Amino acid sequence: MTTAYVIVTIVGAFMAAFSAASIFFRAKWVVQPLADYGVPRTWWNPLGVAKAAGALGLIAGLWVPALGVAAGIGLVLYFAGAVITVLRAHWASHVAFPLMYMAPVAASLVLGFAA
Repeated sequence: MTTAYVIVTIVGAFMAAFSAASIFFRAKWVVQPLADYGVPRTWWNPLGVAKAAGALGLIAGLWVPALGVAAGIGLVLYFAGAVITVLRAHWASHVAFPLMYMAPVAASLVLGFAA
């Protein structure tokens, strides 16, 4: 396990946890776009739970690699779904946001497999 892998994994976990907390605390800059994209309010908490679980899984993966891989794949798929949701809502100018959250998670997977 390299230092780069650990740092990138922690950054990815922190970003996913921050994103989850932003939904749970109903940060306007997060929930207003969700409403604009047409994401039903009833989905918001489960989406936050998915991101929080992914963040915990990334951290747990530092000790149990299979958990980290599963969490990483899940988060990459989650944020890919977010990209698709943003594009389907015709808000292409917002695509950078889910990609920004996906990047460290994807990098963590790459670094984990490269080690």
